[in-house]
Amino acid sequence: MEYRRRALLGASAAGIAAAVGGCLGSDAEDEGSIAGEELALATTTSTEATGLLDEINAAFEERFGTRVAANAEGTGAAIRSARDGNADVILVHARSREDEFMQEGYGVNRRDLMFNDFVIVGPSDDPAGASDAEGAAAAFDAIASAQAPFVSRGDESGTHTKELVIWEKADNEPGGEWYRSLGQGMGETLTHANEAGAYTLSDRGTYLSRDDIDLEILVQGPIEDGPALLANPYGIMAVNPEIHSNVNYQLAMTYIGFVTSPKGQEIIAEFTANGEQLFYPEALSAEPNFQQYVPEGWQPDSADD
Repeated sequence: MEYRRRALLGASAAGIAAAVGGCLGSDAEDEGSIAGEELALATTTSTEATGLLDEINAAFEERFGTRVAANAEGTGAAIRSARDGNADVILVHARSREDEFMQEGYGVNRRDLMFNDFVIVGPSDDPAGASDAEGAAAAFDAIASAQAPFVSRGDESGTHTKELVIWEKADNEPGGEWYRSLGQGMGETLTHANEAGAYTLSDRGTYLSRDDIDLEILVQGPIEDGPALLANPYGIMAVNPEIHSNVNYQLAMTYIGFVTSPKGQEIIAEFTANGEQLFYPEALSAEPNFQQYVPEGWQPDSADD
């Protein structure tokens, strides 16, 4: 699905400030200024496949009288859509790619939104002995050494990005007939791995939302005391209106305000599938992490002065 391009939003700075300020309030006049508009959201397949996206967007649409046109296609594709000016806001899960997007000037007002983790799943008999390995990289090394079938998303998504990071830390490189790159979403990848009796890397949320596969978690992520390498944080940010004047920045900031508000965070915390919590809210804290707003490690030029 291609996003539609919109005409230049003729909102004044005061109007934008009023909309952002009204994100979490109840002023009917502020809400009415965006009623009937449409938000272009580029996001990951995991938010859609689990059903969380429908839950959040339905609440947002009811609250503000707007429509969310969501395109779930993986982090890499979502960022490309936003870079081309075909999205107002992105919700993704690959911090290194998000940082690059911000450093290039395309993204502004980033917020930590939620997290879960990645898990390594595979057949219950675990022919490669991945479950006996010490950590994620060692498990990948065991799979490669055994040349056991491994299915990769291969789609530049956040999950694929994490997979490549793990392979970089392993002693073996993926390749050959045992390594299958699909170029598809997490749901399709899990289905293919299940049918082939193969290993794969999955976000915990999508895995737990499936009750039709026989794959088992063989290496846990940090939610279950597994390695920190398998952490899976999600971020959300608006597309910079100074780069793409057609984006609806006012509506993007309203959406960011909603999903990071107590109500939005409550929706995330209470969302379950098959009796399991899939995501954990991260936007609100008594001690907020201000590094979330800028690329990781960024410091102002005057930091050493």
